[in-house]
Amino acid sequence: MNTRTILFDLDGTLIDTNQLIVASFKHTFEHFKLDFTDEEIIEFNGPPLVETFKKIDPVRSDEMVATYRAHNYLYHDQYVTAFPNVLETLQELKKNNIKMGIVTTKIRQGVEMGLKKTGLTGFFDSIVTLDKVTHAKPHPEPVLKAMEELGGESKSTIMVGDNSHDIESGHNAGVRTAAVSWSQKGRDRLLTYEPTYVLEDMSDLLQIVGV
Repeated sequence: MNTRTILFDLDGTLIDTNQLIVASFKHTFEHFKLDFTDEEIIEFNGPPLVETFKKIDPVRSDEMVATYRAHNYLYHDQYVTAFPNVLETLQELKKNNIKMGIVTTKIRQGVEMGLKKTGLTGFFDSIVTLDKVTHAKPHPEPVLKAMEELGGESKSTIMVGDNSHDIESGHNAGVRTAAVSWSQKGRDRLLTYEPTYVLEDMSDLLQIVGV
């Protein structure tokens, strides 16, 4: 099937921020004297921070977001790396004129920090962050916005992600989807959302695209 556009989630898909995210949640919960297990914290990874913290404590959610981000940005470069073969795969896709975009629930500052640290700046002609949309994933709006910015069409677009809301957002936007097997939530769990493809390695995209 012809593929001209590939959209990627960022955290947990292209770059490994898992330990940073867990550490930032733990720091925030300790600061506000809350107690969650590691398993519970992993479940918080994915949706927008504001949404997560509002469910936990609507009154202090803004303070919690600020505390989380301050810790996250301070320790960012100590933790963050690109997943195996991500850089090489993006280079090959770009060489073959595949249009690429980022669709994330992060705000712009965090995205730029991650791309810079991992050497992935310059591959993406569309970066749709939380502050650019009204509705976050799993709503189709972020995927549709990225496609519009790239001049993409649903039939030739793939959305790649590590979380259920990535796959659901792709489905809701009418595009093919690819789940990454290195998801912190686990490969089997993502399979329940019926992605079009499962990537065992990022380079699997090259075979799917046919380059």
